[in-house]
Amino acid sequence: MMKLTPFHLAIPVSNLSECRDFYTNVLNLEEGRSSDHWVDYNFFGHQLVIHYKAIQNNHDQTTNPVDGKDVPVPHFGVVLPWDAFHEFSDLLKSKDIKFVIEPYIRFEGQVGEQATMFFKDPSGNALEFKAFKDMSQLFAK
Repeated sequence: MMKLTPFHLAIPVSNLSECRDFYTNVLNLEEGRSSDHWVDYNFFGHQLVIHYKAIQNNHDQTTNPVDGKDVPVPHFGVVLPWDAFHEFSDLLKSKDIKFVIEPYIRFEGQVGEQATMFFKDPSGNALEFKAFKDMSQLFAK
């Protein structure tokens, strides 16, 4: 297996100031380089860049049914260690994050048991954070 390397993801935001506050002060991400139109973040060891883009009229977001819940598509996030996931979800709850899907456990007691949660940033970008009870089951069938 190849050594895991950081990914780079650039996403559009319609209000750079509001989203900068969200990623810096709500998610507690470390800010890197920036300009008047974009901001780099250390996204759990990966590079996330928020880029200003004027609001478009196509804000329809698709969802897929999973476990009786409407999972927003597209979405992005990271897989955290089990304890870190729970600490992070507690932090988000303390900051009154409005969850699209509240933190819960999928496949409890089964192969691939995982904790997951979904929420959106102020520009409507959907984020999912998850953790596996046993990280070796990340790709288990």
